[in-house]
Amino acid sequence: MVNDDGVARGKAIQRRTGKTFHLATRLLPERVREATYVLYAFFRVADEVVDDAEGVPPAEQRAELERLRASALGEEPTEDPVLAAFADLRERHDISDGDVNTFVDAMLTDVTEDRYETFEELRAYMDGSAAAVGRMMTAVMDPEHPERALPHATALGEAFQLSNFLRDVREDIVERDRIYLPQETLDEHGVSETDLRNFEMSDDFRRAMERELQRTEALYREGVAGIECLPEDCQFSVLVAAVLYADHHRLIRERDYDVLSATPSIGTLRKLALVARTRWYWAWNSDPETVFRRVSAVSDTPGDPDRGPNRGVARRLLRGAVEGLRRLT
Repeated sequence: MVNDDGVARGKAIQRRTGKTFHLATRLLPERVREATYVLYAFFRVADEVVDDAEGVPPAEQRAELERLRASALGEEPTEDPVLAAFADLRERHDISDGDVNTFVDAMLTDVTEDRYETFEELRAYMDGSAAAVGRMMTAVMDPEHPERALPHATALGEAFQLSNFLRDVREDIVERDRIYLPQETLDEHGVSETDLRNFEMSDDFRRAMERELQRTEALYREGVAGIECLPEDCQFSVLVAAVLYADHHRLIRERDYDVLSATPSIGTLRKLALVARTRWYWAWNSDPETVFRRVSAVSDTPGDPDRGPNRGVARRLLRGAVEGLRRLT
C-alpha cells in the first residue's frame, strides 16, 4: 500500500508545479489518481536535480540522480516519503525497472546536454523524459491489453513534452541555457542560435515553429487514437489532458508564434471551459478521436464547438464543471 505521506507530498508538488496535469489528474478514479500524484512527484524530484542546480557541480548532480535511482528501484533504503512511495508503487503496479532506468538516464543527459542536432536525437532523449513516463502511467492504469496501449502512450507522452518545449523556448534559454528545438529545423529555416538568444522574432522563426507544431500534432493524433485501449474510467481524464496540453498550440498561433518575448500561459477559466466542452461532447460520443478533433486545437473541424443552440448548455456545463472541480480532492 502506498503510504499516505507520499501521496500527500506528491499531490502538493503536482498542485504547485504542474497545474494543467493536476487538473486532468483530479478527474481520474481514485485507484489511479493517488498513484499519479506519486509518479508526478518522483518525476519532478528527479527533474529538479538538474533544473534547479545553479552552482551545483555536474558530478554532484549525477551522484544525486544515482541515489534517486537506487531508492526508486528499492536497492537502497530512503527516508524521503516521495521516493519510498514510488518504490512501493513500482512493485505494486509492476512498473518496469527498464522504464525507471530510462527516465533517470534522460535526467542524467540533462546534466551535460543542452542542444539536439536532429529530431531523432531529441526523440531518443524523450524516450526517457516523456515516453517512459507515459508507459509508467499506463502500468498504473492497468489496461486489459497493454501491448495495444503502450505505443500510443509513448506518442502522447512525447506530444505533451514537445508542447512544453515549444511553449517554453524563452524560459529554457533564460533559466537553463537549453534549446530543445532541433538544430536541423533551425538550419532549414535560417534561424541561428544568436537569433534565439537575442529573442528576435522573424518569419523564419515562425516557419520553424510551425514545422515543429505540425510534427507534435501528428503525435497527438497517434496518441489519442490509443485512448480507447485504456480502462473506461481513465479515458476521459487522459483525453482532457491531451486537449489541455494541445491548447498551447492555439495560444502560440494566436500570438503569431511569439514564444520569445514571453512564455504563453493558458488561464484557469480557459482550462475549465475546455473541460466543460470535452465533457459535453464526451456525453454524446465517447470516442476519444472524435471528441479530440471536435474540441482540441488540433481539430480538423473548423468552427467554434460552442456556437449554435448548444451554447447555453455548454455554459451551464462550464458552471457545473467549476463547482465540481472545486469539490474534488
